Amino acid sequence: MDIDPDLPILTISQAAELAQMHPQTLRQYDRLGLVSPNRTSGLSRRYTLRNVAQLAEVTRLTSEGVTLNAIKRILELENQNAELTRRLLEVEALLTSEIEKRPGTRIFAAGDSGTVSVAMGKRPSRATSVVLWRQR
Repeated sequence: MDIDPDLPILTISQAAELAQMHPQTLRQYDRLGLVSPNRTSGLSRRYTLRNVAQLAEVTRLTSEGVTLNAIKRILELENQNAELTRRLLEVEALLTSEIEKRPGTRIFAAGDSGTVSVAMGKRPSRATSVVLWRQR
C-alpha cells in the first residue's frame, strides 16, 4: 500500500512512538521550528511520515553532536531542495508534453523587454535573449 508521505495522519503520540521520542520532545521541536506538523481545526498536531523521518534525522544528528540551530538549517535546506526538485519535475513534464505536441516549432523567445518575435531559424538580436526550440 502506498501512503503519501506528506499526508498529515499521525497524532503526536503516534509520531512520538514511531520516532522513538517522548511527545514533549516533539512539542519542543515544534516550538523551535525544527519539525513543524500540520494543525487540525482544533489546533491538534498532525504529523506526516516525512515529519517522522525528519525527527529520526534530528535524533541522528544530535547524537553526532550537531547543534539544534544547525539541524534546523539543515532541515530547511532539505525541505527547500525537495520543493525545488518537485517543481523541476513539474516543469520537465510540461516541457516534454509541449515538445511532443508540436515537434520542430519554437516554444518561445524572451529578451530583456519580455517576449520577442524571432523568425524560425534566426537568432535574437541581443545576446541576453533566450530562445527555446523543440527538436524536429
